[in-house]
Amino acid sequence: MTSPHIVWFRQDLRLHDQPALLAAAQAGTVIPIYILDDETPGDWRMGAAQRWWLHHSLASLAKDLAALGSRLILRRGPVVKTLRAVMAETGAEAIHAVRHYEPWWRAAEEELADVLDLEDGNHLARPEWVTTGSGKPFRIYSAFWKGLQSHMPPGHPLDPPEALDAPADWPRSEALADWDLLPTRPDWSTGFDADWTPGEAAARERVANFRLRASAYDSARNLPSEEGTSRLSPHLHFGEVSVRAVWHSLDRHGDTETYRKELAWRDFTDGVVMALPDYADCNGRAAFDRMPWRGGREAQADLKAWKAGRTGYPIVDAGMRQLWATGWMHNRVRMIAASFLVKHLLIDWREGERWFWDCLLDADYGNNAVNWQWVAGTGIDANMFGRIMAPLSQSEKFDAGDYIRQWVGELSHLPDAAIHDPEEAGRRPRDYPAKIIGHREGRERALAAGKTIRGEGASTGQWQVRTPRGRQRGSASRKTPTSARSTVLSR
Repeated sequence: MTSPHIVWFRQDLRLHDQPALLAAAQAGTVIPIYILDDETPGDWRMGAAQRWWLHHSLASLAKDLAALGSRLILRRGPVVKTLRAVMAETGAEAIHAVRHYEPWWRAAEEELADVLDLEDGNHLARPEWVTTGSGKPFRIYSAFWKGLQSHMPPGHPLDPPEALDAPADWPRSEALADWDLLPTRPDWSTGFDADWTPGEAAARERVANFRLRASAYDSARNLPSEEGTSRLSPHLHFGEVSVRAVWHSLDRHGDTETYRKELAWRDFTDGVVMALPDYADCNGRAAFDRMPWRGGREAQADLKAWKAGRTGYPIVDAGMRQLWATGWMHNRVRMIAASFLVKHLLIDWREGERWFWDCLLDADYGNNAVNWQWVAGTGIDANMFGRIMAPLSQSEKFDAGDYIRQWVGELSHLPDAAIHDPEEAGRRPRDYPAKIIGHREGRERALAAGKTIRGEGASTGQWQVRTPRGRQRGSASRKTPTSARSTVLSR
């Protein structure tokens, strides 16, 4: 028999359009493996909500592999050391994997370069291929989108293998249950079970359902009370469906450019963190290193209220409670809630970024960081800091009444005329908090803070790695325990 070939699964937990799996299958005997590595990512190890999804996604993948006559090997530890150990145990000839762009995975890929065969499978086009005329990465998304068009459409998705050759002797595998990925004492995931079904089969079903209404996405995506988004983001994050499979599913389904741009945004954000690996820790615009973010006991109390959905702003509170209960938040509400934290409360964007990392099922390293810096105004491609979203008028504009009623039970009885701002309408229930800061007061405080850094340099000026500075007053700690959901809030 030929030497076996290892397939290293990461955020590509699927059989369809899985080029690394196909390459290994064509080479001979296949050993699929997933390694739970909490050491290599450092401070950016997987958050608590995603561990829930990972458990179920791995169980689904193992079942699908078994149907092909194979099995999924599970190991825990540093990936480079673990993969080399499995190669030594099995006499494996090579490792096949889909290319990733998180800085810790790129470092691991470099260490394994002598035995690693990388395939492209998680992007519309490799981010390093979409460059300016001078060969540099695009800093602005609109320019990136135009540059991407020369690589479009992406290739058509590949069929899965019909069977996989198994080795005569399988290497040792750990038991999924022993990884304790599911929460207990307390079990905060009951809402996850009601809202989500992880796995490739569920991802493909969701794609099929969404494409029938994808042409309405441009307007419907902004309405929290309606099911206007695809809700594919967790499936895309874990690679249960490939982005090019989603892209081609939209062919001949009307005008879907707005949604296709959202798919391309994922490629863009990976390009940003490829060029600036520390983007999740450092301001994209150097001037914001001097931003007077609030710190101290009062700011920490405000941060806790924001996390718990107790700010007195119904649209913000509904979003934060939806996040806690389901591991997901409507995209329009994400912007409103993020802007409120950074602008109204003047709290460092990294505090919100870390909370989302721990609570979101779809928290990509690049996407999470770029989105937060866009809202905060600190990024290389960002909204202006002085552009402050008005949560009360946004709530009314996008008809969020039913959304608020669903997630803020204290306000479920209020009519549309009062639900967006019950305090102003004189209808605030006793068990619902007053606003922790007035809209005008928060806006003026943010604008005053922004003036202190005006004119001191807009951005880093170049694609370069900046050394993370020490903690600024009120800024985020770079270490967030994966048990934060259980320890920070109690419901």
